[in-house]
Amino acid sequence: MDIDIEEQDPLAVDPVDRDGRRMGDTGGDDDGNRKIGCCERFHRSISKWMLPEELHEQYLERANCCPPPIFIILISIGELAVFIYYAVWKPQKQWVTLGEGIWNSPLSYKSDRREEAWRFVSYMFVHAGVEHILGNLVMQLLLGIPLELVHKGFEVGMVYMAGVLAGSLASSIFDPLSALVGASGGVYALIGGYFMNAVVNFREMIPVLGVFRIGVIVIIVGTDVGFALYRRFFTHDVGLKVSFVAHIGGGVAGMTIGYVFFSAYNQKLLKDPRFWLCIVGYVVFLLFAVLFNIFLSPA
Repeated sequence: MDIDIEEQDPLAVDPVDRDGRRMGDTGGDDDGNRKIGCCERFHRSISKWMLPEELHEQYLERANCCPPPIFIILISIGELAVFIYYAVWKPQKQWVTLGEGIWNSPLSYKSDRREEAWRFVSYMFVHAGVEHILGNLVMQLLLGIPLELVHKGFEVGMVYMAGVLAGSLASSIFDPLSALVGASGGVYALIGGYFMNAVVNFREMIPVLGVFRIGVIVIIVGTDVGFALYRRFFTHDVGLKVSFVAHIGGGVAGMTIGYVFFSAYNQKLLKDPRFWLCIVGYVVFLLFAVLFNIFLSPA
């Protein structure tokens, strides 16, 4: 027996759209019937790699590229420009390996010039060779752009610069007679923050991706730190030795401050006690490092 739809109780049937589909139906067929664009697929991939599963939809609702990941892009352009300047306009045999001449740069960190305070930050723009700058640029772009799309430039910038400063100050304390170049402190801060989130939120993220992401981080960090240790202790190049401690200092900054910033997606950090604990700990470290360099450093 046919029933006239006009005679049905309007509350008993879900309204339908112009294609005859029930508007209340939120089943899994929507994505199958709707063509997903490249931008949406890109953001879906980012949500899977950067956020626990319960936050995917929240991210996708507000996902956009405005503003674009401007901080990490500008920092990368600045580092590449400085490298090209010293390699081309001021040839220092820097294309393959470390050249003695870059130590004359006002940007490099040297223990005997530590009273020039800007060097504790500006050293990130000077790199020891092609493999050095390419490694840092690739890592910070591959990791920094997705992080900045999710957490925006302020959070990523704070974590990156906290790692840069922590790296130079840690080096001035634990390896005070060595020099320092490269953006490894900032890169390792991004890696440290992402690593802590991958570990803490392992069950909430896709398990296979979780194992893969942690494994990749361990391999990359192990290889890079091994190379830095080799360059510090086993090479006999003439000139100053390059400290590896910035890697560790930046990583620790990332696993504390970076973890707080990157785990608090779309939340107010000022109400998070972990935020204040990390900030207080970081400030205490800064004060100790400054006093050490003024009164106790053997350099």
